[in-house]
Amino acid sequence: MSARILIVDDVAANRIVQQARLAAAFYEPLLATDGATCLSVAREARPDLVLLDLGLPDRPGLDVLRDLRSDPATREIPVIALTATGESSERLAAFAAGADDVMNRPANERVLLARLRNLLRVKAEIEFPASGELAMAGLADPPAPFEPQGTIAVVSVKSTPANSLRDALAGQLRDRLVVLSRRDALAEISAENNSCNLPEVFIVHDDGGNPAGTLRLLSELKSHQATRHAAVCVVGPAGEGDDAAMAFDLGADDAVARYVTVEELALRTRGLLRRKRHGDRRRARMQDGLRLAMLDPLTGLYNRRYAAPQLTAVAKRSHDDGTQFAVMVMDLDRFKQVNDHYGHAAGDQVLIEVARRLTANLRESDVLARIGGEEFLAILPRSDIAVARRVAERICQSMDIQPIRLPSGELLRVTVSIGVAVSGPAGEATTENDGIVKQADLALLASKGAGRNQVTYRMNAA
Repeated sequence: MSARILIVDDVAANRIVQQARLAAAFYEPLLATDGATCLSVAREARPDLVLLDLGLPDRPGLDVLRDLRSDPATREIPVIALTATGESSERLAAFAAGADDVMNRPANERVLLARLRNLLRVKAEIEFPASGELAMAGLADPPAPFEPQGTIAVVSVKSTPANSLRDALAGQLRDRLVVLSRRDALAEISAENNSCNLPEVFIVHDDGGNPAGTLRLLSELKSHQATRHAAVCVVGPAGEGDDAAMAFDLGADDAVARYVTVEELALRTRGLLRRKRHGDRRRARMQDGLRLAMLDPLTGLYNRRYAAPQLTAVAKRSHDDGTQFAVMVMDLDRFKQVNDHYGHAAGDQVLIEVARRLTANLRESDVLARIGGEEFLAILPRSDIAVARRVAERICQSMDIQPIRLPSGELLRVTVSIGVAVSGPAGEATTENDGIVKQADLALLASKGAGRNQVTYRMNAA
């Protein structure tokens, strides 16, 4: 689905021109003629970006911008503010109110479209899934924490303008500012350094001598694993006109002309640092959520969702290597009686201790998962019947030989029944419909039927 762009302008000619440009670029334009309509459409339609003219008939555009940023429903929608005056004070006020960029009218069409693509790309990276889905999953952002001091690198071929820019920004920013040559910047990211020690924002200064070299450095910073999430701002001729459009398409987070004021550059830099950290937090929370989705919260073992694709991968490797693998399904004996007699807290303690003992008796290459209330699955790569037998008997012994101490202090003897299935002689078993797991389940039922606390084997699951 094409991105929806809300055009807010009281001049019909401006709206028509922007609507035609965006439609030609395969965006879906939405229209508003004043501030009240802008806020209403933004809340209801949730556009992907807002083009906001600051000279509106009903109320100041800056007030509309502040309202967009204060409303949880619209605060994360990127906003490009358009100003007819181009006055520095109005530009600074727009950045302070939360604009992602400010452009003078008439805006360069190539630069505007490149900036749209850039902001939409950033929005897609940090907002998947949608904020509402994150909240439902318990992954929504907490209130903004205190932001620690950041590290900002000014990168330039010549040290004199870089030092001057650093000194000027030092009076506007509380962050640590360092000067790097282009060679030093590339050496920093190429070295095996902890990425946490790298600058969070790179201000790449172009003196006009080699704009193509500036764009190459930008491309290097945005393509390297260590710095691809760092914010990069291009300042100078490479941040103007068609070069600015190219910079945005290469991944620049901002591109500004050589005559930008220090105050505006500082505001832009603070915004870049804030958005970079916002993206970092989103990615970290998403990674934590994905990790937790694969884990059993009680025991810390993997769950069935994780084990299924692992079984497929182990079976494929075994087939390719001509080796065997084994699957073990383990079930605690008479576990319901533990919960009924001692309570669920005691039952949880038993499961945690069982998980610990199972882990201690398996290899690092083995996969262990809790797949049911008291049922566990182990996948043993490169294991024939002899290896599987040793492991299964060791597990049974580890459970039987030492009772588990309950929270009450009582000692409880717990035993386990195990069913083992081993693939064919050249990894011939198939995981279609969990065939080898079903064989292990049948072996487990045989162990239960034979009196529990024992192991039953299926030699060929193919």
